[in-house]
Amino acid sequence: MKILIVAATEFEIEPLRNQISNAINERHQIDYLIAGVGMVNTTYHLAKLLANKNFDLVINIGIAGAFDRKLNIGEVVVINSDLFSEMGAEDDEAFLSFVQLGLQAPKEHPFVWGELVPENTILTAQTTHLQKVRGITVNKAHGKLASILNTQNLYNPQIESMEGAAFLFCCMKENIPCVQIRSISNFVEKRNKDNWNIPLAIENLHKEIIRILAAI
Repeated sequence: MKILIVAATEFEIEPLRNQISNAINERHQIDYLIAGVGMVNTTYHLAKLLANKNFDLVINIGIAGAFDRKLNIGEVVVINSDLFSEMGAEDDEAFLSFVQLGLQAPKEHPFVWGELVPENTILTAQTTHLQKVRGITVNKAHGKLASILNTQNLYNPQIESMEGAAFLFCCMKENIPCVQIRSISNFVEKRNKDNWNIPLAIENLHKEIIRILAAI
């Protein structure tokens, strides 16, 4: 199987590359893309690669902040829906999405009412034990109580990232099977890096990805 693994940064992907066994590498042709942080970098570099190379499966890996306090730091999750939370317009205290503004049809491919919901048919069996969560993708990570509460009221998200929806958008536009798998590094709250655990999140993420690759 031709597989592309996409991450925003080198530290999210390099240890994984070194840990993958010869048996997995013999069974699958695995390419890696460090696309850069944020949706602009992700869209440009991933779209450029997909225009020139074919893959059977594309996996986005990385860390995420959790709105949902039922999730645990270091927990690995599958993002089964994602959206661009900041794309729209303010109307005083209200926020209007592209659909509400009439700029996007409710079911304009690949969106469904503004959300990106990929079909995870290839890895369904291999990810049944992972919690499926609702994500949002942001340009500015949340760190202020008022904006956190406003975002929760608007979307009721469980996690946030800075690349996820851009990744799904590119793959779904090209009709390529894709899945976004992330590990929780922190809770979404007033910024306090003392409460983060990025090493644990990365370690657990890589263990899970290796397990998945060995199972397909």
